Formats: sequence, structure tokens, C-alpha cells
Amino acid sequence: MVVASPSPTHPEKVQFIELPIIDLSAERSKVINLVIKACEEYGFFEVINHGVSHDIITRMEEQGLGFFAKPLGDKQKAGPATPFGYGCKNIGFNGDVGEVEYLMLGTNSLSIVERSHAISNDPKMFSKMIKDVDNDSIFRLNHYPPILCNNKGPSFHANKVGFGEHTDPQILTILKSNDVGGLQVKSQVDDEDHGVWVPVPPHPTAFCVNVGDVLQAMTNGRFMSVRHRAMVTNTNKSRMSMAYFGAPPLHTCLTPPIELVTPHKPLLYRPFTWDEYKKASHSLRLGDGRLHLFKAT
Repeated sequence: MVVASPSPTHPEKVQFIELPIIDLSAERSKVINLVIKACEEYGFFEVINHGVSHDIITRMEEQGLGFFAKPLGDKQKAGPATPFGYGCKNIGFNGDVGEVEYLMLGTNSLSIVERSHAISNDPKMFSKMIKDVDNDSIFRLNHYPPILCNNKGPSFHANKVGFGEHTDPQILTILKSNDVGGLQVKSQVDDEDHGVWVPVPPHPTAFCVNVGDVLQAMTNGRFMSVRHRAMVTNTNKSRMSMAYFGAPPLHTCLTPPIELVTPHKPLLYRPFTWDEYKKASHSLRLGDGRLHLFKAT
């Protein structure tokens, strides 16, 4: 269950800040240092020259948009999202949590095949992309229809929340969207600690990567789980994103390596399993923090 988040009580700021773009074809040691720096300072970065061909990206986008363009009855054949399948939500106060339709898939071939005929005319398309077996990772496609104003066409004066402010509970997220913007990352640079929303322009080939709560705990707070959201902008074209949420098996005990726990940097979070954290995450409002519930005493 996801409980609605309250509306913001302070003015929001949006500022264009250059976020890290890392070339994975560079020297390995350089890439490692850049990734560490990005995870420490932003909790977010983009990667290019990652080895995934533009053809595969294009085909995935076509398959996803083709699914969401189907009649509702056909989409519902993929099954209700409990948790895997098709879902459509419009929840929250004044739309602050968001309006989105989505397709949630487990990252093992059997889970994909069970729904593949309802998703795509090419049943092997998704199972080729996702081969993980022994973990709790998920693959999610989000579709945000364009804003319409009184049935007179797209509104050129309004934005609304497609998916509200949150952190991802898993280890990390890898995301690719189509050419419609909307992703915003919160940078903690505001004097009053409210943060500033940083738009992330769509990139034709880059993948976005962000740190999740579990990775923040596993690095003893060294890496930062970043708050982000998806806005539906003034456009006549739908936005679609494809996200892989990397998570460990449910029974995995999560704790940082001993090298990251020192007298100067004591243990921040008690050991916990992914199952514990996942249940806590699902019981709270979308925008609520969770890691404080697992603080070391």
C-alpha cells in the first residue's frame, strides 16, 4: 500500500545545475572515481557509452508505448499490479503524489513469459532484456499522458506531478526515458534546507543511475539516496520511462563492510534484511523517509 503524501507547505525552487555524465568507455580507475564522487555529492549520475545499442533502446520504447496505447481491457490482461502486472493510479492531495499508468515486471524469465503475450507481439523481447533470477529486483515501465486543458488541447501553462517526491528503497535504479522531459532530482543546496529541484533533460542514449536507500545504508551514509520525482510537462506527447530497480534477495542481511565503520564514522544503521525494509517502505507514505526507522542505537 502507498499512502498519500501531504502537499508542500513551502515554495518550490527549480534550478538548472549540471549533473555528472560519466563515460563508461574511459579508463576503469577514472570511471570508478567519478562514480564514487557522483554518489557522494549527488546520489545521481548519467552514463554514456554503456554498451546498450540504440536499436535495443528504440525497440524497448516502441514495445512499451505500443502496450500503453492498447485499449484498457487489453492492458488489464497483463494482470493487476499485485505486485506484478498493469496498474493505473491517481492518488494524493491535489495530485501531489501523481498520475501514472505502469507495468511492473519481476526480473526473471518465467515472470515475464507469463505476461508477455498481453504485453507485446514479440514475447521474447522483454525476457531477452531481463535475466536475473535470485533477487527481488523489478522492472517497471511508467507512462505519463500529456496534460490536457478543458479538452481544448495541451496546456502550455501548467505542470503537474506524475510521480511524487520520493527516494527509491532498493540498492540502485537504472532509468531510461523517451525524449520527453519530466525527471527532477532534489539537490540539498537551499539555505533553509528545503532543497532545489534540478530538471534532468532527456538524453538520447544516456542511462540515469541513482543511489537507493539500501546502498546508502550499505555505505554507512557515504553514498546519498537522492529524492526525485517525475513531472508531467506542457507537451502534447506522452512521457515513458523504463526503470530497473536492483534489490537483493529478501533474506539478505544488509550492513556496511567493516572498513566503512570507524570511531570517526560509527555505524549509522542497524543490520536489517531487505524483507524488513521493503515492508516498512510499503507501509509509509510515498514521500516519507524510511532509513531513520533503522538508525543504530
